Amino acid sequence: MATPSNIGATERRGIPSASFVEDVQTYLTQLGLDVNSTLAFLQERLQQYKMVEMKLLAQQRDLQAKIPDIEKCLDVVATLQAKKGTGEALIADFEMSEGIYSRARIEDADSVCLWLGANVMLEYSCEEATTLLEKNLENAKASLEVLFADLQFLRDQVTITQVTIARVYNWDVHQRRIRQSASPSDS
Repeated sequence: MATPSNIGATERRGIPSASFVEDVQTYLTQLGLDVNSTLAFLQERLQQYKMVEMKLLAQQRDLQAKIPDIEKCLDVVATLQAKKGTGEALIADFEMSEGIYSRARIEDADSVCLWLGANVMLEYSCEEATTLLEKNLENAKASLEVLFADLQFLRDQVTITQVTIARVYNWDVHQRRIRQSASPSDS
């Protein structure tokens, strides 16, 4: 007996592919399930797709917030490098904690400290910081492109699953009407 999971077994990054159903009768025969079990499986698969979509959208939001932060950091490092050696001090306001700001006078900075997350901050030379930030920016943009492709693939699977649910349901309604119309004429 074929299981619902091995019909249309291709996937993209762990997201199972939905198969378009041309002939509902053949589809049900392949699955070896009745209409209600098939509809329950398809509804469950649709919910799984929705959960994955929520997860991917959260990742997308995080990346879209991260990219401008990385770009700001690159701008700050570039400004520090431009001011280096000119003898001119850079006056900067920075946030110490939520709602509390301080003003700093920065003269000839040879290095910067980058917050890496997980309570880790490291000191880098300006050149190393620029290289690291550019690499992080490139990786974030590449990840965002992959996420866009995954979301598009997922939306296609949701649409296919919704169409399949409608086709199976409509086929069942049609079969019931045929049985009802045949039933009174027999008696």
